[in-house]
Amino acid sequence: MLVSRSLIFCTLIVLSIVTCFGQAKVTQGSLESRESFHRPPEWAKKAVWYQIFPERFHNGDASNDPRPGDLIGSWPHAIAEGWQVSSWTGDWYELQPWEEKDGKDFYFHVQQRRYGGDLQGIIDRLDYLKELGVTAVYLNPIFESPSLHKYDATMYHHVDNNFGPDPEGDRQLWTKEDPANPSTWQWSSADKLFLRLIQEAHRRDIKVIIDGVFNHVGMTFWAFEDVKRRQQNSPYKDWFIIKCWDDPTTSENEFDYEGWYGVRELPELREDENGLVEGPRKHVREIVKRWMDPNGDGNPEDGIDGWRLDVAEMVRREFWREFRTWVRAINPHAYLVGEVWWEDWRNDKMFNAAPWLQGDVFDAVMNYRWAREAVRYFAGKTSKISASEFRRRLESLLQDYPSENNYVLMNLYDSHDTDRLGSRIVNSDLSYDRHVGVNDNRDYDVRKPQAEELQTQKLMAVFQMTFVGAPTIYYGTEAGMWGADDPDCRKPMLWADLTYKDERSHPFGKPRPKDTNRFNQELFKWYVDLIRIRKQSTSLQLGACKFILSDDDKNVLAFSRTYEDEEVIVVFNNSLSPQRVSVPVAQSTKSSSWRDVLGEARIAQSGDQLMFTLKAKGATILMRSKEGQ
Repeated sequence: MLVSRSLIFCTLIVLSIVTCFGQAKVTQGSLESRESFHRPPEWAKKAVWYQIFPERFHNGDASNDPRPGDLIGSWPHAIAEGWQVSSWTGDWYELQPWEEKDGKDFYFHVQQRRYGGDLQGIIDRLDYLKELGVTAVYLNPIFESPSLHKYDATMYHHVDNNFGPDPEGDRQLWTKEDPANPSTWQWSSADKLFLRLIQEAHRRDIKVIIDGVFNHVGMTFWAFEDVKRRQQNSPYKDWFIIKCWDDPTTSENEFDYEGWYGVRELPELREDENGLVEGPRKHVREIVKRWMDPNGDGNPEDGIDGWRLDVAEMVRREFWREFRTWVRAINPHAYLVGEVWWEDWRNDKMFNAAPWLQGDVFDAVMNYRWAREAVRYFAGKTSKISASEFRRRLESLLQDYPSENNYVLMNLYDSHDTDRLGSRIVNSDLSYDRHVGVNDNRDYDVRKPQAEELQTQKLMAVFQMTFVGAPTIYYGTEAGMWGADDPDCRKPMLWADLTYKDERSHPFGKPRPKDTNRFNQELFKWYVDLIRIRKQSTSLQLGACKFILSDDDKNVLAFSRTYEDEEVIVVFNNSLSPQRVSVPVAQSTKSSSWRDVLGEARIAQSGDQLMFTLKAKGATILMRSKEGQ
């Protein structure tokens, strides 16, 4: 009996110890899980992003090209007689035969244009992205919509049927569903092709995120159509901000509602103190599940890798906090980036996005703030800022945001919402994204960038690939595409295997040079080399950043990136003449040798100084090798 009690006592002690250790492990695991929830995904720190506007990237399947009926519901709510899909390789501003008949101008007709870009086109060009060095793709909206841009969704649970292989079959499939009931949703041919795109991208180690437009929908959105038809009797009447119902006793239609920025084509979803109200909130949650875990098996590998959230500052952060919990519950490594941009359009004042980057909302924002300062420094003339002022503004930006988030910010120069980088350099003294569209600035220069302007772009590419943050390329920037603000930044992609007409037209008949429109192989190779250098250097991806030189007289800027025992020094000569440069290095590196991996400079070392000459608008990326290596 005594032995039995001893055994029992010992057993209880052992079980108690095991239980305590088990609880400790669970607690530790829970702690790590909580910390992981608040941190950006590690893969995003090494990402090289490529933004694709699907309708304009590549037409891989001409059989699904839009037809006139596919435009119904989109601005300008008119379909020209003789309308047809536009020539991919045409002169952008040249009016086509069907556009010349009614006497309206280019900017009326351009919204009617469709070029036939689709998902098969993206799949066909994934190897191009792999060659470029891209590791992550951000797609502008892909969901069903009558417009070219798809920011006016008809539904969120299906990919646009003109992006898939069987538009009519998909249309028939929709009629068999209840869009309010996820249990009735099926997988259309376009949906399945998108899932294949994800699979093919993942096979090439390329992540995929898509645009979530949850502030507003389109006039053709299924729930809004029901409200228009049934008015106060619609079960979705509380989804929207209805200002006036139609009075059936009168012949006029008094129905009125709130549109995003007053745009009637974009009915706003209603919010309360917690963000989207219950109806659309629940619907959006089902959308998140559908595209992040298509099989519903708890394995997110066949789904998207995150979201870019449109006009995110116009939706309450309370909603985005909950959105993050939905997303991270499905995929703990998913990436969330918000479009948090302008605070005051008139005064050119940009948001400090810090409130969105505290670990409870987004991992990153589209870093237009970074872009504006870089454009002013590298491309500005009368608007130019000095090297020391540029340094001060960059340091301020880095200090404003948590260190972890700085590494995953989308560092972009151009997008579907700005003029293209090449044209931005040509029109260098305009405010960033203000009066940079030809329709509201008739003096905007639409010509192709010349050699000296392309050299500025190459210099800016060096900065983009070496500074803290995730470089983001807008489709075609690497190929030499140019264009003013929306819609001119949305030209069809420039491909090396296609022959394009020269650009000689102007939307308002003004004189302009004849510009050859060809894929710029030299510029493409420059981007390939820079991306390769970045990907081969842990310092350039994850390293700490320290400014070591800002010479206003010579217009020279230098910073170092260090990670463990690897160090990289990047130096820019932003002046219009060659400059002799001397940059300091740490005493501990005096026995090291340095080489310029761009091959632009011959390095001499004297004590703790590296000396070399940089050409006008030139840069060098210096890598340190330890003695004997």
